[in-house]
Amino acid sequence: MENTVVIGAQWGDEGKAKITDLLAQNADIIIRYQGGCNAGHTVVNEDKTFKFHLIPSGILYKNKICFIGAGTVIYPEVLNEEIENLKKENIDLSGLKISPLASITMPYHIDIDGYSEDSAKGSAKIGTTKKGIGPTYTDKVSRHGIKVQDLFDTDALAKKLDIILPLKNKELTLVYGLKPYSKEDIMDLCSKYAQIIKPYVCFEWQKLFHDAIKQNKKVLFEGAQGVMLDVDWGTYPYVTSSNPVAGGACTGSGFGPNMIKEVIGVSKAYITRVGEGPFATELKDATGDKIRNIGHEFGTTTGRPRRTGWFDAVVAKYGVLVSGLTSMAVTKLDVFDTFDEIKICTAYKDKRSGEILEYYPTNVNLHEFLEPVYETHAGWKTDITQAKTFEELPVNAQKYLQRLEELMGVRISVISVGADRHQTIFR
Repeated sequence: MENTVVIGAQWGDEGKAKITDLLAQNADIIIRYQGGCNAGHTVVNEDKTFKFHLIPSGILYKNKICFIGAGTVIYPEVLNEEIENLKKENIDLSGLKISPLASITMPYHIDIDGYSEDSAKGSAKIGTTKKGIGPTYTDKVSRHGIKVQDLFDTDALAKKLDIILPLKNKELTLVYGLKPYSKEDIMDLCSKYAQIIKPYVCFEWQKLFHDAIKQNKKVLFEGAQGVMLDVDWGTYPYVTSSNPVAGGACTGSGFGPNMIKEVIGVSKAYITRVGEGPFATELKDATGDKIRNIGHEFGTTTGRPRRTGWFDAVVAKYGVLVSGLTSMAVTKLDVFDTFDEIKICTAYKDKRSGEILEYYPTNVNLHEFLEPVYETHAGWKTDITQAKTFEELPVNAQKYLQRLEELMGVRISVISVGADRHQTIFR
């Protein structure tokens, strides 16, 4: 395989973990490059279901390096829980590596995130997972963050907390009316976090990466969330706090753009969203419920029912552009096995002027005036979960996928027709 980035081409939850897991078979290094435990990646392996939040999906393979990159934010409590669960399943963790430059989520980040979301009303709600991700990235950018490497230098950490903690405590008490933290509490907590992370932190990451380049190792870059949740390119402010787009793979991993040869976007055969924000093709009816129930559309991290809708080719085309996708993987095609007809959104119509928009409007304030323009395709009304090749798919399923290719302007290279690894068609 070429060095490849796998990204979500919608609003997350597209099935990236399965695609990453399959591609990881032929990779030497798998790098998670952004996000935190707000992500939920589910892999079905030999009738066992694994749910990952921080650890790269490739951990299920032996002799792979699974690297949590500098662009991620790590809540050690969740990381430890994930590690212990994998140990119970006798999963080899010798290949797990953590960048010393990754940021640490502290309890006060979670306090602030939860309060901010719970107190927001109506359109002010973002729909966060309340995992402290946004506040952690905020502190990182404002240069008040704690990095993994800080946990192993007690004197430097103490001096850092002398600056950071008074500011955080003022914010906690005066802005949010929450309890402050003592320096002793945070130092003790950081000592605990250091013990959790110590077996895996990779201070020699530069040598590891240089050797990988010299030895022509194959690198797989794993993103969390999706293009439409990117802090710069998504439906701002209803976005995450990092860059899931392919460009984020470079800034969040430590490898330069010349290392990347392929960028595979992952989209469901329909589209879903968790949390607030515009969603042109959302179905708030029995059809939406049917997609949700057949597709088991409930959040891995939150358990929240996902909003569901028809495939949006305007969103897909936008993702192809801003992430430079070289191909697309389409998942959960089998969800449509019992449908009489399937719709695709090809454009938006401005209800005020009648104007047809073929490109994604990035100003979310306009979306209340937009409605989807659909074309309707006949369903295939048969079970496709055993199909092994594109040609074995029913003709109407082939036509549906070919039309998606035309609208997106990129080839569909992978088709998932079920949750298991073997229920995958490579073209």
